[in-house]
Amino acid sequence: MEQSIDQSIDQLVVNTIKTLAMDAVQKAKSGHPGAPMGLADVATVLWTRHLTVDPTNPDFIDRDRFVLSGGHGSMLLYSLLHLSGFDLTLEDIKQFRQLHSKTPGHPENTVTVGVETTTGPLGQGIANAVGMAMAERYLAAQFNREGHCLVDHYTYAICGDGDLQEGISYEACSFAGHQGLGKLVLLYDDNRITIDGSTDLSWSEDVDARFEAMGWHALSVDGHDREAIDAAIEEAKRISDQPTMIRCRTHIGAGSPNKQDKSAAHGAPLGDEEILLTKAAIGWTPTKSFHVPEDSYAAFAPMRARGSAKSKAWQASFAAYENEFPELAAQWSQVHSGDGLPENLESLLIGAIDGEMATRKASGAALATIADALPNLWGGSADLAGSNLTAIANEPSCQRDEPAG
Repeated sequence: MEQSIDQSIDQLVVNTIKTLAMDAVQKAKSGHPGAPMGLADVATVLWTRHLTVDPTNPDFIDRDRFVLSGGHGSMLLYSLLHLSGFDLTLEDIKQFRQLHSKTPGHPENTVTVGVETTTGPLGQGIANAVGMAMAERYLAAQFNREGHCLVDHYTYAICGDGDLQEGISYEACSFAGHQGLGKLVLLYDDNRITIDGSTDLSWSEDVDARFEAMGWHALSVDGHDREAIDAAIEEAKRISDQPTMIRCRTHIGAGSPNKQDKSAAHGAPLGDEEILLTKAAIGWTPTKSFHVPEDSYAAFAPMRARGSAKSKAWQASFAAYENEFPELAAQWSQVHSGDGLPENLESLLIGAIDGEMATRKASGAALATIADALPNLWGGSADLAGSNLTAIANEPSCQRDEPAG
């Protein structure tokens, strides 16, 4: 009996996300309702059952990261932030895509609390998620000590066909596979629709095979089967030495009687008549707009409790860490306070650079001088360190088996 109750609440959340997306896009007279509708099941499972964040402490450092790479589907993220308790009101949802609102057409991390990174250009969000997962592993190696775990979280990203058709996404994913970033989970919205029609018009690659070739663990599920989605995410979290790509076969505009699986659901409002038909088809009161049942908020209570408990436990554990490892704790505080730069940065650089130096030598000298004072100084050189002088003396490179802690 308990399972059926949970499933009915899940469905309520799914329908709430769908209707908020439809209503907000219709009110704004522009936007992308289809992707949020198709991804509602995937997002509901991820946020209510797995994601660990604390809406009351949104900057809690060891929170999970969530990146919506296909930023055009921003109403999915805004609905989730509102339902889960972040500082985003229903009135903010109603101001979708309006000037100076907290709900711009694409998510902006400087505008909306809970948005981890700005996404818009396709592929960019995936690359950012790879960077976040790499930073998680690097910081864990740098600061975690036996009995003291400051860094232990997952990075989740949702992407679509458009993201995977951009070169930056595969460059970043290739790097993630090479590095074996096991705490990175990518959920691919395989709805097979673009604004111009079916993806068959421009794309025919085997996505699973390509990710496997890059060293990823690849899974495929029905993107509307919530138990299958849950099981796939659980499996991904058990894989410690590979990132995971979960291909979720979804229906764009899911629930719309006349626009599901059609490009008409992609980049334009469904229209008043189709919204009424869709609401009736999913068991919603057709005449209600921006309606959020109380049970939809309540469904996120486990997520809020999960995040709050981890946030409070982390604060207590850091006090013990600070007592046992004062120098590391001071470095941690420097990295995570203000701009992360040491107060004496200018004095460190004075004298390090000769005015007659070539620019690459000056850059190398600056890096070597400030490396000890910046524990978070970290970068790459596209296999050209010997030429562009980006290698730091006596510092190991960051590899999957030796994350340079």
